[in-house]
Amino acid sequence: MNDEDLEKSTNKDNDQNSPTMDDYAVVGEYGEDVREEGADSATGREAELKARLNDLNDRYLRLAADFENFRKRSSREANERANRSIEQFASGILEVADNLERASQSDDSSLREGLEQIKKILKKVLEQHSIQPIESVNKKFDPEKHEAIAYVPSDSEEGIIIDEVSCGYCMGDRVIRSAKVAVSKGKPEKKHNEEK
Repeated sequence: MNDEDLEKSTNKDNDQNSPTMDDYAVVGEYGEDVREEGADSATGREAELKARLNDLNDRYLRLAADFENFRKRSSREANERANRSIEQFASGILEVADNLERASQSDDSSLREGLEQIKKILKKVLEQHSIQPIESVNKKFDPEKHEAIAYVPSDSEEGIIIDEVSCGYCMGDRVIRSAKVAVSKGKPEKKHNEEK
């Protein structure tokens, strides 16, 4: 074999190994298929994300509705508890009102005794609801518990409560009515002229 023959046989081998137009068409078709599969994949992913978004949005709306229902139910239950408490208190006070009515219709000799009984019943009703009177007389004036209606000179130290006009009450630690009190100014100062 000479060089020419060798070159021709190599070209034939190369021609057999080199791709033809049909081969390029297959590659082209494959490339198109890949792009179509990518588009289908993207469209599928987008649909999946939209479905997930709709699911989450639906769950959010249901949760918001559940919370609103919970808020309304809690408010309604709190109002019902408050109303039941008021009813219980009112029924105790009505017993006192009934006894006052009976006392007003009785003769004078038993009136004092009847009023003492009513006072005991009222005190019991108040205690059942954790309502306690505020001790005021001979105590230091406290603006959170007392309301000063008079500031008068007395033998007591300044700022000491010397008289209680209206009793104050607290429910637990909270003051529900301040006591109306008279507060001492202290001992009256003697005028300079009286000393001479």
